[in-house]
Amino acid sequence: MARTSKKAKAVTETMADQVADAEVRSIGEAATEIVGTLPALEAETASGAADFIPLNKLKKSPRNARKTPHSEATIEALAASIAVKGMLQNLVVEPELDAAGEPTGSYFVTVGEGRRLAQLLRVKRKEIRKTEPVRCVIDTANDPREISLDENVTREAMHPADQFEAFRELAENRGWGAEEIAARFGVTAHVVRQRLRLGAVSPKLMQVYRDGGLSLDQLMAFAIADDHARQEQVFANLSYNREPWIIRRDLTKAHIPATDRRAIFIGPEEYTEAGGTIIRDLFTEDRGGFYEDAALLDQLVTGKLERIAAEVQAEGWKWVSVHIDYPHAHGLRRAYPRPVELSEEDAAAYAAAQEEYNRLSEEWDGAEELPPEADERFGVLETDMERIDALRHIYDPDDIARGGVLVVLSHDGTARIERGFIHPKNEKWEPEEAAEGVRLNEDGGIIGFIKDGADDEDGNPVSVLDAEDEDAGDAGKPLSDLLVRDLTAHRTLGLRLALGEQPDMALIAVTHALAAQTFYRGAEAACLEIRPTSSTLTGHADGIEDTAPAKALADRHAGWASDMPRDVADLWDFIAALDQASVLALFAHCASLTVNAVKQPWERKPRAHETADRLATGLAIDMTAHWTPTARTYFGRVTKAHIVAAVREAVSDEAADRIAGMKKQPMAEAAEQLVAATGWLPPLLRTERPAWLDEPEADAGVVMEAPTAGHHAASAAEDGASFDHAAE
Repeated sequence: MARTSKKAKAVTETMADQVADAEVRSIGEAATEIVGTLPALEAETASGAADFIPLNKLKKSPRNARKTPHSEATIEALAASIAVKGMLQNLVVEPELDAAGEPTGSYFVTVGEGRRLAQLLRVKRKEIRKTEPVRCVIDTANDPREISLDENVTREAMHPADQFEAFRELAENRGWGAEEIAARFGVTAHVVRQRLRLGAVSPKLMQVYRDGGLSLDQLMAFAIADDHARQEQVFANLSYNREPWIIRRDLTKAHIPATDRRAIFIGPEEYTEAGGTIIRDLFTEDRGGFYEDAALLDQLVTGKLERIAAEVQAEGWKWVSVHIDYPHAHGLRRAYPRPVELSEEDAAAYAAAQEEYNRLSEEWDGAEELPPEADERFGVLETDMERIDALRHIYDPDDIARGGVLVVLSHDGTARIERGFIHPKNEKWEPEEAAEGVRLNEDGGIIGFIKDGADDEDGNPVSVLDAEDEDAGDAGKPLSDLLVRDLTAHRTLGLRLALGEQPDMALIAVTHALAAQTFYRGAEAACLEIRPTSSTLTGHADGIEDTAPAKALADRHAGWASDMPRDVADLWDFIAALDQASVLALFAHCASLTVNAVKQPWERKPRAHETADRLATGLAIDMTAHWTPTARTYFGRVTKAHIVAAVREAVSDEAADRIAGMKKQPMAEAAEQLVAATGWLPPLLRTERPAWLDEPEADAGVVMEAPTAGHHAASAAEDGASFDHAAE
């Protein structure tokens, strides 16, 4: 003890001298320098003594019970708190000993590693020096592991309700904003706003939360509405299932979620400028909230669509119709734009814009961020090229004069403009030229057949038997219908035989037959008696026209239609001139439109539906990419037993049991939330796993690959030479 007392006396004298020299400096800087010159405290220091130790003399203890490192957010919060309020708790340390058992002058931190890391973060940010004095309690009497474990286990966190009350008191009594509170407690301002928002919760519900009757997530769900009476009413009506989303739904039943396509189309700024109110929800990730006035939102949507329609009307269309939901277009023919050559002026402007765009792309290739002027120039060039590109396809002026446009709010919240619909009453029918041996009336209708080209004195055709003997030198007379049928029957037989021996030509012929009837109306231009039937799906599934798959199919069809020749008589040459891959693509598109896997209650076509299943397997179609089970599309239209079974299969038995006692509509909505993102599909939409996926490898070193469209195209390309003669 004598040696320790002498050392303590020397330390005291040293401190006095240093303080005297530091009068003109700040206390913090003086203390830092003083502590940095202190001789190292030795192991004999009495256990439980408190001392200032330089930060750079503190080390992480290998005997700390906490093995999982502190999160960055925790360290940030501690650093912010220490910066404002200082170190509120002492660190507990033990001396570091060398191999001989002598103190090294450094100390292991048994309790307070997070605070040590927070101070090191402040050193890194140059807020303090690395020799910053830290008040520590030296403990050599207790087991460091036990102390560390006791520190982390035997303590109770502050109840969140008390934290909410404390934040509110700071905001109301001290006038601190969310940013200042956040800075003092090392959290984000958004977190503080969340806590303060809980002040909108009814005091009765807050007490229920304190008593354990509500979880924190459930309490936060009530904060979406300010009406305490409404909150308490919803709470009283809740069943045992108190999922947060159910609470939010019940509080906002009359409101439109911000994810609704109408809300996306209008946006929050336009809606609020029109006098609408958005109920914000700080506790969901997107924080989009709910649009309170559905009627106002629909009014704004209609008005915005009508403004777009007015611009389209200026193009000269006969009519333009506005719809929030996609209308049925039964009986309307669709006309498509035709490709045209650009004018010399437009072609030159496009080339110049393309050249400048490519030059800028090379110049700024690899740059992480474009300067504002370059970014702006890229935007101008892209707009110019898009404008000129639009001139490459134009509608026939006659189609514009007779046709109309549908302006619809699409499923993704954008305006969908569909041009070129022509009503049957506005069609301009042009009768085909009469074939040899056929008589037409003024309207183009067939009124008779000429047997041998002879007429009586009234101009009516007569049979070959009643006609006078032909002049032996008159070879211009038409052949009799009997002979024509006889000869063409033989020709048909020859064509059938030859076509069956030339698959490449058969592909062109079938594709021509399908395309002629798919893209042209009222034209008997194909000699193959193939009748593609495309059943409309609008009567089977409400809103199916406004789905993403329907839009993709319509775009694909429009792409082909715009390339088709205007006269069906030129269709054969058009198809024959295509490369084989393009012919296959056109054939596949036309064939795809004839698929019908709809099950009707009165139909008995089990083999057809089995074939549809095999087609789905062959295509390896994944219906999760095209359809999502929701309360509207599925759960609200099946029995409660089906809903529970679906949730049990997709999620868990526990989740299914949790909703089993709910009423139908809440159960359907709950199932939609639970099953979302699980990939669950009803059995009717599931695709059987292709057999080739389960086939063993042909060789241990060779991996079998799935057949693809590219694979078939590559194989077919080998026969390209024989295919090319079709265009000749």
